[in-house]
Amino acid sequence: MAHIPASPQLDPKAVRRVVVASSIGTVIEWYDFALYGVASALVFGPLFFPGESSVAGTLASFAVFAVAFFVRPIGGLVAAHIGDRVGRKPVLIFTITLMGAATVAVGLLPTYETVGVWAPILLLITRILQGIGAGAEFAGAVTTVAEYAPAHRRGFYTSFAQASVGAAFVLSTGFFSILATIPEHILLGWVWRVPFLASVVIFGVALFIRSRIEETPDFVQAKKAIAEGQKEKTAARKIPVVQALRERPRHLMVGLLCGSGLNVAGYLVNTFSLSYLKNTLGVSATVATVGVVIAMAGSIVAVPLFGRLSDRVGRMPVLAGGAIFTALYIPPYFLLLDTKQPVLIVVAMTVAYGVGQSAMLGSQSAFLSELFETRYRFTAIAFSRELNVMVLGGTTPFIATALVAVADGPWLVVGFVIVCQALTLLGLALARSPRTRAERADSGEHDSEGYPAAASTV
Repeated sequence: MAHIPASPQLDPKAVRRVVVASSIGTVIEWYDFALYGVASALVFGPLFFPGESSVAGTLASFAVFAVAFFVRPIGGLVAAHIGDRVGRKPVLIFTITLMGAATVAVGLLPTYETVGVWAPILLLITRILQGIGAGAEFAGAVTTVAEYAPAHRRGFYTSFAQASVGAAFVLSTGFFSILATIPEHILLGWVWRVPFLASVVIFGVALFIRSRIEETPDFVQAKKAIAEGQKEKTAARKIPVVQALRERPRHLMVGLLCGSGLNVAGYLVNTFSLSYLKNTLGVSATVATVGVVIAMAGSIVAVPLFGRLSDRVGRMPVLAGGAIFTALYIPPYFLLLDTKQPVLIVVAMTVAYGVGQSAMLGSQSAFLSELFETRYRFTAIAFSRELNVMVLGGTTPFIATALVAVADGPWLVVGFVIVCQALTLLGLALARSPRTRAERADSGEHDSEGYPAAASTV
């Protein structure tokens, strides 16, 4: 395990306040984002693409779902640049405001029956806005918590941002699991709008909580070092993403590859599986959504436990273990789904998310935060994570749906998932452990800008 340097002593109440603020904000952000994923699988096809067959309508809906993932890196890099230059707090407030407004707007959109082709166009615009906000959300929340948390508990505290994603999916999918019991003509009439419009209440609560946190100590210290350092003018002109590419190209590649298994497996379970069960296997939407709700609820507990384990045994063993488990488990996962038995479906989803996925989620946040310097940590995390999400995360439901149609079964999807777990293991293999910047700082060494090596980075 790489050396994790000691963090400055902080007020435990301040740490907990930041964890709560970041986590609640992430719940709301990903409630909005996850809600669209569930709606894509269940209702957006007939509402916004009614002239298509069932498969084509679902593909079109998932294609719009994927669009947000292509703008996420853009939104993430722009917001992260501001976060590394101006501060973490303003970006956290901006992202939650943007996504909250976009999600409420979805609930107000006219359908294809009302305005024709303008309906999917307006849906696409709101989806792009959601993507811009989500692109910075994870990196901002993780960076903020990591820079507050003591090093020996960084894995545990940063894992709450990931566990909050599970809570968001429980809220959004749970909402639709209730709505799925409503007759379809009523659901497609107006009821589908309720979960989107309801987000305005919890969005307001999250915005209030985030507005009360302070800037992170690490960022304040880094700004002070730049202001007082001999290379102040040079540093002020530096662009964070350029600094990261120049100083840590291998670490960026590590971060990029390591998200592959996690992103593909996650969206396979919580988004594609809904469509696969309902449209391919003919299982009721209620069984599919309840399965996701239970699986994601289990991850709320499991992710912090794996985060704590990463504090004890290291980030890499836990992350690698999750990828290996997922690769081995994906064939029996589909065998269990194909039984069409509700209990076995729930068990399959719960194990997939509660073990393999939770292990990767619990260790990823601290792993990424410890790869990069404070001066460009926000940007580097957003860059490495969101590029992978763009290529593999958002496209997974579309790719998996197409592979099932081509193969008339899930086995090409199984191969796709296994390859992506191998990419995570390849990234970890590249993550060798040279002397850390913290260790160089202890010996009086300085980084490439002439400042003492950051004490919070490995």
